[in-house]
Amino acid sequence: MSHVATEDDSSAVSSGGGGKDKQGGRAPRRARRRMTGTERREQLLDVGRTLFAARGFDGTSVEEIASKAGVSKPVVYEHFGGKEGLYAVVVDREMGRLLDMITGALTAGHPRQLLEQAAFALLDYIEQHTDGFHILVRDSPVAQSTGTFASLIGDIATQVEDILGREFKARGYDAKLAPMYAQALVGMVALTGQWWLNVRRPRKAEVAAHLVNLAWHGLQALEHTPKLIGPRRS
Repeated sequence: MSHVATEDDSSAVSSGGGGKDKQGGRAPRRARRRMTGTERREQLLDVGRTLFAARGFDGTSVEEIASKAGVSKPVVYEHFGGKEGLYAVVVDREMGRLLDMITGALTAGHPRQLLEQAAFALLDYIEQHTDGFHILVRDSPVAQSTGTFASLIGDIATQVEDILGREFKARGYDAKLAPMYAQALVGMVALTGQWWLNVRRPRKAEVAAHLVNLAWHGLQALEHTPKLIGPRRS
């Protein structure tokens, strides 16, 4: 009777070849290990991340995800309930990875060095996890997902609000404005990082230095009560 391959056979791990034995006959084929549920889930996440980064949410279909993974469509639905569920998990993981990299990098005591560490952390993420950043900078069409570029900036800015608040208070500025300045600083770095992702020039350390130059010297020269110089007042 001929062997009928199951969907797991297509991506199973073979533990032996099908060569000839010493007598010239065919050696018995060793058993092929089926993927565990956890392994299958991780494989689908990897496939989904690659496709979403290249084509976006709308440009990726469940059929294509299943085909690339070597399974049938019901397997995707079984693990994630559909494309939306898979996308949401991919976005959540990338958000967590980026936030962990940034918060883990903030170890220095001097505020300028903290700015350097934050800039490097974001540029490191862009360089090392390019697919993830491509996904995060797209506005998510999935209602239940929080993975939009705006929410990304907001979550990171929250991590630096306290740092700015302490500095503002120590220098006699209104600490209540720290959240707004945190959004401005993180937005500047994130948008520059999005631009750098495409051009990759100048080198990463130089980009970080220029970002910190603008941010640090801008903060150093802040007016306590900024005034508009143009005619408009409202």
